Amino acid sequence: FTGGRLDGLEVQVMSQVDTDALTAQGREQLLRRNDIFEGFFQVEAPRLAQVCHEMSRRFLAGGRLLAFGNGSAATDAQHVSVEFVHPVIVGKRALPALDLGPDFERRLPILLRPEDMVMGFAFPEADGPVERAVQAARERGALTFGLTGEAGEYSFTPPDGDPFVIQEVFEVLYHVLWETVHVYFEHREQGHDVGNSSFLYPFLGKGQQPLEEVVRDVQGSMLQKMQEVNSLRSAAAESQANAIAHIAVAVTERLERGGKLIIFGNGGSATDANDLVSDCVDPPPGWGTVPAVSLSAEPANITAIANDIGTEAIFARQLIAHARPEDVAVGISTSGGSANLLAALAEARRRGLLTVGLVGYDGGRIVAERLADHTVVVRSDYIPRIQEVQASIYHVLRELIEWCTA
Repeated sequence: FTGGRLDGLEVQVMSQVDTDALTAQGREQLLRRNDIFEGFFQVEAPRLAQVCHEMSRRFLAGGRLLAFGNGSAATDAQHVSVEFVHPVIVGKRALPALDLGPDFERRLPILLRPEDMVMGFAFPEADGPVERAVQAARERGALTFGLTGEAGEYSFTPPDGDPFVIQEVFEVLYHVLWETVHVYFEHREQGHDVGNSSFLYPFLGKGQQPLEEVVRDVQGSMLQKMQEVNSLRSAAAESQANAIAHIAVAVTERLERGGKLIIFGNGGSATDANDLVSDCVDPPPGWGTVPAVSLSAEPANITAIANDIGTEAIFARQLIAHARPEDVAVGISTSGGSANLLAALAEARRRGLLTVGLVGYDGGRIVAERLADHTVVVRSDYIPRIQEVQASIYHVLRELIEWCTA
């Protein structure tokens, strides 16, 4: 499939050959990521294992993680904040992390303390305001990360020229940082026993280990986590590429009718919804725009609805206001069972929207109750790995939509 604008009729009668070509292209795009991920983490795992020890020390000393970025990179700052504050492991400590928002250059000097950690996001290349903010924080004693850029004490070269791939690699990076910080909390040398992290890193056990051994074992476990991501992505490439291609065709038909994407999710999936919308309305250079809105990016509406009606209505109520029959409702969920997503997809179905679910585990109630016309399932029961592969999936979906509408 070589692209070319397709009107609604042509999309509806797209030949099986063209759909097969889209499927093959999607599969290729998913699989090509594996070598990039492996190469990056083979190089960076030693540094990451070391810096997590310093991060744990700073958190225990009252430090906070302050994150920021512009454009699509801003959604990673949101994701970092929710991962550290609201951990996916029940019973783990909430760690202070903040997304500083679009005016981070003004906020950072006011909020920053020397014991803090600062994470600036920019891709596919360094961003001037982000670099300045990271450099200023470093000069004041903060531990600094540049993703990408050169100003941070820990800066990282883009692993690829594709901004989507760069973002996916960095998502795995900060998930691994979060996991590993808890490992160092667990390590007896810190003097803070906060629960068993054995399922994250089984080598830790209950006995005290020399720090050097912990760092070495953590490094190996980071590489194991990367391999898990690659294995899940490979499985999705084989089992879900056809579903992704059919979603791209169905979405294109709705866009040709004047529709838009309405995307929503909770927690880390909320930041994924925001990211996909950013990829649609502020795409890579040379791409066309796609009308899209995120219901997860409306804090006033979300808190008003949750307070006055209940959390189950936070997306359905907004969808009632915004939806038109030619639109597409996209629910992103790791469990496939969140009550507010179920309600929103059911409401979208009643209103004639095309419904799409990006889900984990076995698809949950979204699949079991057939609430989505199309689903893509990442078959895992560990939330960070699901989210990491879902990022690859919706980025590839966005690429296929671009090729269908170019």
